[in-house]
Amino acid sequence: MLHDKILIKLSGAAGERTSRGGIVIPATAEVAKRLIWGEVQGIGQHVRSVKIGDSVLFSPDDQFEVEIGGETYLVLRERDLQAVASEAAGSGSGMYL
Repeated sequence: MLHDKILIKLSGAAGERTSRGGIVIPATAEVAKRLIWGEVQGIGQHVRSVKIGDSVLFSPDDQFEVEIGGETYLVLRERDLQAVASEAAGSGSGMYL
């Protein structure tokens, strides 16, 4: 990866999902803009706030898709991330903005 780019693998399926009440929401339903989670697989040399293995929250509108070895990944700029959840030791929620 170059500069401030981040390679991300989606954490969950982008298809249909189930509400807390048990209602199945199809992938084609557009309720509102929804942020999605992914796992960082690679970072450029100028990325400062994430590391490989972190979970990141981002908008699906800010992404570019690439296929590597039959797997689909997303490429984002670091500034397009909304939040980072890391497995850092210590107190706190493990999430920082």
